[in-house]
Amino acid sequence: MTKKPHIKLIHIGEYMAEVEVELIETPEGWSPYLSLEDAQKLDGVREALRQGDLQKASNLAHLYKITPLTV
Repeated sequence: MTKKPHIKLIHIGEYMAEVEVELIETPEGWSPYLSLEDAQKLDGVREALRQGDLQKASNLAHLYKITPLTV
């Protein structure tokens, strides 16, 4: 079993979060996968962004405000 750092991006409304997780790779069939803690971290960030709780989301991830461009 090996663990590799990975960045997951979550986009909700005008915000994007960069969440640091570890992908677990094993020789068995369901690889790569997340640990329970990392999956709960992703769910926590997603829920905080949906509720507009930027403080809570920023405790778990790097936040960015996305501005649409017209070309």
